[in-house]
Amino acid sequence: MNEAGFDLVYIWAGIIAFGIMMYVLMDGFDLGLGILFPFAPGDEARDVMMNSVAPVWDGNETWLVLGGAGLLAAFPLVYSVFLPALYIGVFLMLAGLIFRGIAFEFRFKAKTSRYLWNWAFAIGSTVAAFAQGAVVGTYIQGFATENMIYSGGAFDWLTPFTVLTGLGLVAGYALLGATWLIMKSEGYIQDWAYKITPWLLLAVLVVFALISVWTPFIDPFVAERWFSQVSVIWLLPVLALVCIWRIWSSVRQRRNGTPFVATMGMFLFTYLGLLASKFPYVVPPTYTLWDASSAHESQLFLLIGLIFVIPFVLAYTAWTYWVFRGKVKAGEGYH
Repeated sequence: MNEAGFDLVYIWAGIIAFGIMMYVLMDGFDLGLGILFPFAPGDEARDVMMNSVAPVWDGNETWLVLGGAGLLAAFPLVYSVFLPALYIGVFLMLAGLIFRGIAFEFRFKAKTSRYLWNWAFAIGSTVAAFAQGAVVGTYIQGFATENMIYSGGAFDWLTPFTVLTGLGLVAGYALLGATWLIMKSEGYIQDWAYKITPWLLLAVLVVFALISVWTPFIDPFVAERWFSQVSVIWLLPVLALVCIWRIWSSVRQRRNGTPFVATMGMFLFTYLGLLASKFPYVVPPTYTLWDASSAHESQLFLLIGLIFVIPFVLAYTAWTYWVFRGKVKAGEGYH
């Protein structure tokens, strides 16, 4: 608590956690479609997949900008440690996002080179998803620091555990993309999405189980947080499992929107479980939110601006999805 009588650290931690979660949910399904791109049943199906996200994908990345800029402003220590530790991972993520973005613009105009843009979209999406998952794994396993400076090597982030979390997020985004396609497509394309969703769900379950077993051995703090006493946080994995069951059952019943909503719920509760595991450490295993925070006056000044920005972004996002609701038909859409 500071001399002003209230602590903005909690507010900013909530804002950044919300921004990152919105990015994962909003951009995750279009990255997932890119991951599934090489396996789609034909070029017409790929057109529908891309058309289903073309009106919204650019706006989805607003949340990445908001979360990243807010993190720099409110918790500068995170940047001073994360960037030296994750230069390569962050570069791979940004390069993947760039390749994916260029593919959106060039694929529909290309004729003889369309297959190259198909691969650019698929590889860019997969690399970006893997890099994001590896960053999450690095956050879980912690950073080598000395006097608030990163003291590890350039490849310390690349371990068997971070490879597993990277592959896990690739599978998770692919599942999100498949359930989005169930909601947005019809006919043989929707049938294909129904067919692959249970297999993707199985892959996510396997990785989820391995990470859950492995994590307590990596970080004793996480083991103590989860196993020292019965806690309300055990509701989070239970709710995630409920969502997983709902995905499976709704696909068997050939529901239209329920699989996608349930997949978003699975991501949400898993993400909240990660935050609950590490709180209050923002640069684990040493520095807390308060160690990493900027001055109270800086946080207050920037918060005033975000009070206006966040509702506008939420309203714009909701309006965009409402306008472009409904099924995407073959031969219609972005050209």
